[in-house]
Amino acid sequence: MHSATSKLLTLMLAWVAAEICRRLHIPVPWMLGPLLATALATLAGLPTCSSLRLRNGGQWVMGASLGLYFTPIIVTQLVNLWWAVLAAVVWSLALGMVYGHWLYRSCVGRLRGVPDDALRPSAYFAGAIGAASEMTLLADREGARTDLVAASHSLRMLIVVLVMPFSMLLAKSWWGLEVMDLVPPSSAPFTVAGGAWLALFTVAGGLALKLLRLPNPWFLGPLLVAIGLAASETAPATVPTLLSNTAQLVIGVSLGVRFSPQFLHTAPRWLAHVALGTVGLIAACAAFGVVLAWATGLHPATAILGTAPGGMTEMSITAKALQLGVPVVTALQVTRLVAVLILVRPAYRLWVTWRRDGVHSPQP
Repeated sequence: MHSATSKLLTLMLAWVAAEICRRLHIPVPWMLGPLLATALATLAGLPTCSSLRLRNGGQWVMGASLGLYFTPIIVTQLVNLWWAVLAAVVWSLALGMVYGHWLYRSCVGRLRGVPDDALRPSAYFAGAIGAASEMTLLADREGARTDLVAASHSLRMLIVVLVMPFSMLLAKSWWGLEVMDLVPPSSAPFTVAGGAWLALFTVAGGLALKLLRLPNPWFLGPLLVAIGLAASETAPATVPTLLSNTAQLVIGVSLGVRFSPQFLHTAPRWLAHVALGTVGLIAACAAFGVVLAWATGLHPATAILGTAPGGMTEMSITAKALQLGVPVVTALQVTRLVAVLILVRPAYRLWVTWRRDGVHSPQP
């Protein structure tokens, strides 16, 4: 089937799935519906296809939309919470290392064709709570099995994206969280002229980060520009709901098409341990989120989502859809991503050096 036809049919399937989820009142329908539908269709062997340009466009729209929540009051609150953001970063790095070590110990000697020298970096970078593409690239530089790393991050993302919206919906009901953040208060009403200026500014931010070869440029660039506009109270417009929903749809499709029939044949034992470990990650991060909420006065649901082991874009979308303190969730997720990208490889080198020195040190 022609690529353009496959992309069109995949988008039509995603739209139908989103509409069904919306009518069934499923949380985050415009992302979960397309994700589930395309994942199942891809696993069934149907010729689904995702457009890289549309995915980048979706990230651009969501980055701009989320950045508009960062009003001067919100920015001041976040600055006062710097220690909580730092604690969340340290927690994520430590938890990722523990998870990676557990994954290594659980699978060492049990995966046919995967030597120990390849399994160790594979497990470490599979356990890191960071962006899948960047973790896979770093893992490749350390001699890891990139297929194992990519598969683990895809499966973790799927589980977290499916579990967290429903969990947060229950959390809102349990804790009685009032609806908030329905409309970014810093933004002017949408107009064609204002929307054009917002698009121009945020696209420039995405292009700048792309030229600098920074990760996730089409999300982080527009996000940073929109934060600057909102914080200075100069945002020319909001992002229309229709455009935001469309962005969530194409992001859901880009996640769903990763699950090819070959995915299930990628070391079943490895995937089983990744699934089990992901459940443990969710529970551990939820517990940390509750502690963080108690220490900061944040609502527990917001703190839990902000520290969840999911993707930055997907968790921020969930916060937006469920009105769960978008700026706090986005700030925690973005800071963690940047810190992990900077520190995860040096931390791995230190770990390898420590382990080698410990193994070969003379016994007293």
